[in-house]
Amino acid sequence: MDRGSIAGLLIGVLAIVVGQILEGGHVASLAQPTAMLIVVGGTLGAVMLQSPLATFVRGMRMIKWILYPPVVNNLQVIQQVTGWSQVSRREGLLALDAVVSELKDDFVRKGLQLLVDGAEPERLREVMEVEITTYEQEMKLAARIWEAAGGYSPTIGILGAVLGLIHVMENLSDPSKLGAGIAVAFVATIYGVGLANLVYLPIANRLKAHIGRLVVQREMIVAGLVGIANGDNPRIIESRLRAYIF
Repeated sequence: MDRGSIAGLLIGVLAIVVGQILEGGHVASLAQPTAMLIVVGGTLGAVMLQSPLATFVRGMRMIKWILYPPVVNNLQVIQQVTGWSQVSRREGLLALDAVVSELKDDFVRKGLQLLVDGAEPERLREVMEVEITTYEQEMKLAARIWEAAGGYSPTIGILGAVLGLIHVMENLSDPSKLGAGIAVAFVATIYGVGLANLVYLPIANRLKAHIGRLVVQREMIVAGLVGIANGDNPRIIESRLRAYIF
């Protein structure tokens, strides 16, 4: 579990709540279900409208990466690719055919199969780089739904504020209803801006960082496979792959 993400969210929320208390306000005044419904529901609808359903669903599923980031073990990748290089130098590329069926990752399996089938190094690189580019574009499009939410949320918050003021104007003759309408108006703006800058945009940036790490890992694998296809020494391949670690 990524404790840093949880800590960051808690610090942001607590800063606002404590600030409200220090100013003499009540925490309960920030709890407005109507305002939350307007902001969250309106933002969700806007994001769904702009994105294909498959992209939207993929982006929503990626939210688990905030608490449980995808495992990226570059040292293990270096060890694995170096092992393949040693096997190929001792027994030939066809000896790696037995390894292909044991791989669970489709990307790695496809690259190793091309290597076993005798693909030329540049052709192998070309095919696998297309795979990487497609993967990166699909994942970034999914992550951008959170970035889009960060753009829409403040505007929807203003819309909620206007709705609250309309409610106030409609009930000027009944002072008992004025407070609720004004509260919704101001709290909706807080929700819109707060969710955008404390939740949606940070989530989008964190997801893009994870995607970057996954892309680097795939680039490492391609570099290693091309090195094996060129017949490079395993030590040279290992040294080249370690340059990707930062």
